[in-house]
Amino acid sequence: METIVAPPNHGNRHPIAVVAERTGLSQDVLRVWERRYRVVSPVRAASGVRLYTDEDVHRLILVQAAMRGGRSISRVAKLSTTEIAALVEDDKVARVQRTPSTQLAYDPGDVVGASLALARLLDASALDEALRRAAVVMGLPAFLETVAAPLLRRVGDEWHAGRLSPAHEHLVTSSLHDIVIAMMRAFTHRAGAPTILVATVAGERHVIGAAIVGAAAALEGWNVLYLGANLPASEIADSAKAAGARMVAVSIVYVEDREAVLREVRELRERVPGNIPLIAGGAGAVTLAKELAAIDVSVESSISGLLAELRADRGAE
Repeated sequence: METIVAPPNHGNRHPIAVVAERTGLSQDVLRVWERRYRVVSPVRAASGVRLYTDEDVHRLILVQAAMRGGRSISRVAKLSTTEIAALVEDDKVARVQRTPSTQLAYDPGDVVGASLALARLLDASALDEALRRAAVVMGLPAFLETVAAPLLRRVGDEWHAGRLSPAHEHLVTSSLHDIVIAMMRAFTHRAGAPTILVATVAGERHVIGAAIVGAAAALEGWNVLYLGANLPASEIADSAKAAGARMVAVSIVYVEDREAVLREVRELRERVPGNIPLIAGGAGAVTLAKELAAIDVSVESSISGLLAELRADRGAE
C-alpha cells in the first residue's frame, strides 16, 4: 500500500523545487494544477518565488493518489484535503477487497480525465494500469466506445491546441494500442467467419484507430487481418485479395497532404473489387467525407457506426 506523508506542519514553507522532489510532480504540472485547478494556493515571497506549506505537499500527494484510483483531477480538486484523504483510504480498501460489485461503478468520464492527467505527468505505468483496469471492468465494447475513442479525441484536441507535447500523445496512443491489440488477438480464428482487412494508407502512421477498428470487428465475430500502418494501396489491395477479405477498413487520423491521401484511397478503391465494401474511419476521414463518398468509400465516425455496418454485412449472409 502507498504511504501518505504525515499531517502537515503549518510553519514550514518550501520552494517549488523542493515540492517537486517530494511529490514527484514536475514544476510545470505544479504550476498548471495551481493555475487551472486551484489544487493548492502557495504564497509568494518578496522575490516572487512560490512557497508551499507542508499542508500543500500533503494535499498534492493525496490528489495524485486519488487520481491513481481512477478519479479526475477536476473533481478531486474541488474537495477538501480531508475528503480527498477519505477517498484515498476507500480506494486502498477497495483494492484489497476487490470484488466485482465494487469494480462496476466506473464513470468513463473519470477514466478519460484521469488518463489524460496521468499522461501529462508522463506516468506510463499508472496510465497503463488505469486503462487496463478499465478495459477489464467495462468490457471491450464499452471501453472502445466510451474510453478509448474519447480519450484519443481529447488527446488530439490538446495536442493541436499546444497543451500536450508529442511525447504525451505518443504515450497515450502507445498504451492504448498495446491494450487494444491484446484484446483483438484474444479472439482466435473462427472457421467460416468473414475476414476484414484493417490497415492505414501510405503516409498515415497513426495506427491506434486501425487497432480499435480491428478489435471492434473481432468482437462482432469477424476474423481480422491487421496489417498496421503506412501501407501503399497496392499492398493493401493485394493482401485483401489473397486473404479473401469481405471488407477493407482503413484509418485516416491526420491529413497533412489532402491530395496524397485521396490519391491513395482512390487507387485502393480501384484495386479492390467493387463488391467488397471499403470503409474509412478516423478524424481525418471525416474531413474527407464528401470526396470519399464520391468514390464509393463509406466513412464511419464512431465505433457504434462501424459496428452497425459490420452487423449489417453479416446479416446479409
